[in-house]
Amino acid sequence: MNTIRKADLLQKRRWRIRKKVFGTAERPRLAVRFTSKHIYAQAINDEAGTTLAFLSSLDADLRKQKLAANLAGAKSLGVAFAAKAKAAGIISVVFDRSGARYHGKVKVFADAAREGGLEF
Repeated sequence: MNTIRKADLLQKRRWRIRKKVFGTAERPRLAVRFTSKHIYAQAINDEAGTTLAFLSSLDADLRKQKLAANLAGAKSLGVAFAAKAKAAGIISVVFDRSGARYHGKVKVFADAAREGGLEF
């Protein structure tokens, strides 16, 4: 029986997105990843292979807020990430949803990052 695992399908979606989305120093890739408990976001310069800004719900300040990987957590982390990225000199980004559909938590995170001042 030839079955395809969900993890394999997710990896294929990630690869398909990454073929089209590429981050530079002027416009890094904003990769967001939701696990069952936490949210991770980072701005990546793919040319140099470096991370320019990183924030997750495990950060000390955000941990006090007890953020979960839900809509409310995505909104507050999106605003916080935008502030951290702007402090690092990042204004414009390309959005990498890491294989997730652009709705729900992912959309709320992106909208909150836009409200925080990021352009994409």
